[in-house]
Amino acid sequence: MKSLNYITIIAAVFTLLSCNTSGQQKKDQKVNLTPPPGKAIAAFAEGCFWCSEHIFEELAGVDSAVSGYAGGYTKNPTYEEVCAETTGHAETVLVYYNPKVISYADLLEAFFTSHDPTTLNRQGPDEGTSYRSAIFYQNDQEKELAQQAIKKWTSSFKDPIVTSLEPLRAFYRAEEYHQNYTEYNPSSSYIQNVSMPRFQSFKRACKLKMKR
Repeated sequence: MKSLNYITIIAAVFTLLSCNTSGQQKKDQKVNLTPPPGKAIAAFAEGCFWCSEHIFEELAGVDSAVSGYAGGYTKNPTYEEVCAETTGHAETVLVYYNPKVISYADLLEAFFTSHDPTTLNRQGPDEGTSYRSAIFYQNDQEKELAQQAIKKWTSSFKDPIVTSLEPLRAFYRAEEYHQNYTEYNPSSSYIQNVSMPRFQSFKRACKLKMKR
């Protein structure tokens, strides 16, 4: 889990704001999974969503990436709840893309290039099921493509790939301070020491067209 620092304090404030003392239900953060006309969506979990969001948004053909939670059983989970490993959710990015420019297979290429899929429930310094490697598929075609990608990438790693394939039943948008976190917090120690080195490694390895 991420170190207890000012980020955790901020997260706690947002958690308190998500419900009041009368026990009212938390704000509905569930995202409509129907993409805009001519666009498509895909969901991936590969450790901290701050890193993943930044990586996918730099790919040509990707319109945006949203940080959020998927794969669990709690409705409208908060960051604190997910980090406590009590919801079953993984930190996930929902990628909005133009399939005429970049394909789902290309996104799978980016997925396996941008993280280590052999570390079970861990990515870099972050540990727990919320940081698991997972591909959330929406249909049989995506599931098949994901299975093919796993077979393709198996020989590229010394250890077995532990990426899980899970149906995308729901996606919950994370709190607003998580969105575009790398862009708005470039001097953060986590961004400097974890996110940016991972992004630079991805850029060196990635064969896909980048925006810049």
